[in-house]
Amino acid sequence: MSEKFGEQLTIDDVARAAMFSKFHFTRMFQQATGVTPGRFLSALRLAEAKRLLLSTPNSVADISHQVGYNSVGTFSTRFSARVGISPTLFRQRGGVAPANQLPGNTGSRAVVRGRLTAQGPVFVGLFPGRIPEGRPVCHTVLDGPGPYVLPGVPDGSWHLHAYPHDPGAPTRQVAHEGPLTIRSGPVDRLLDIRLRPVRPFDPPVLLAPPERTTAPAAAGSAA
Repeated sequence: MSEKFGEQLTIDDVARAAMFSKFHFTRMFQQATGVTPGRFLSALRLAEAKRLLLSTPNSVADISHQVGYNSVGTFSTRFSARVGISPTLFRQRGGVAPANQLPGNTGSRAVVRGRLTAQGPVFVGLFPGRIPEGRPVCHTVLDGPGPYVLPGVPDGSWHLHAYPHDPGAPTRQVAHEGPLTIRSGPVDRLLDIRLRPVRPFDPPVLLAPPERTTAPAAAGSAA
């Protein structure tokens, strides 16, 4: 899948290559990755588009075709929704999203906290799904090992994702915990974070990392 995402690849094709029925392949794939084959393939395409936008002079239209999209409009819409900014802005800003692109605190009393055991800077955020994409409901950027706090976590089921805050560089280490269920009322959840090497079945990081501010802050808002 990672070698042929630029082709008009279907899940039937991938299942056939793996010598499984489509149903059995989809079930096993989702158990291994936490997402469907279709979502994983889409994430691979967008991750490659991010790389091409920063490393080549190719136009957005050319890149959209290189990663398997027939329509540049569909590509741009999907890229903007999942990466957080448009392909053009992503390139102009060197892969960094404006700090004000991410949501602000809603006043929820739920808190997720813990300790990071990794050198920084490291992005830590809560997302609705297994892929770090779109808008995190809460986030912070840590300069190094030590405690972190994500205040104002809204009710829901969230996945904690952490990875180096290094725009433009391949993501080589990640951490994932979840799903984490937050219910109404004051909640204080402890989750320590230890980065590990990326594995073949880890979905790629799609969110453009936020611009660093003088005092990295957590944020919370329903997506």
